[in-house]
Amino acid sequence: MPHANVLHSEIITLKLNPGQLNEATSRGEGKFIVQTILQRANRQNANKRFYSRDILDKQVKEYIQGPVKEKRAYGELDHSEETIVNLKNACINIMEIWWKDDDVWGIVEVLNTPSGKIVQELLKAGLGVGISSRGTGSVTQIDEESVEVNDDFCLICFDIVSNPSTPGAFLKYPVNESVGTKTDEYQNLNEIISDILCTNLGFCSCQLK
Repeated sequence: MPHANVLHSEIITLKLNPGQLNEATSRGEGKFIVQTILQRANRQNANKRFYSRDILDKQVKEYIQGPVKEKRAYGELDHSEETIVNLKNACINIMEIWWKDDDVWGIVEVLNTPSGKIVQELLKAGLGVGISSRGTGSVTQIDEESVEVNDDFCLICFDIVSNPSTPGAFLKYPVNESVGTKTDEYQNLNEIISDILCTNLGFCSCQLK
């Protein structure tokens, strides 16, 4: 029996190899552009949800013909509980989407917005972030370990988040080992984010702990 309509969030970690480090910033006239898996069909994710290829394909086609084609396939920094995208939090734009086997792939531009610059700096520091689909729809319990997403599923957008649920969707920006150790990178993370917020939003009294 189907469960009530719920908000879905499925996260994948996008990783960049060293060869993609320069490519991310050199493509598209200085834009920060990366290629990643966005979603996976016919495979249970960390939230124990299962998306059939048919259901996901229908929504991907509509997303391509709508937001992607119209250059408004924005995503936010962190998931919202809303069914719309808040432009003040926009950090990415999906430029292209296609299928490869049962994986949905995309070309993602990390924007130069305040939220987008936070994502860029996290990646440059060698830290991973997740890319996550957001949508609504009901689910059906298959067994104690898994649920299936029903055909009323509606894809809203893809957001940048910290915790992955869909296997393999982390965005990671590699750094040269000579820049510093990973310990140094984590110690400097709050300072990086604070500098971005102060520069772009004027919150110069903010202290991140």
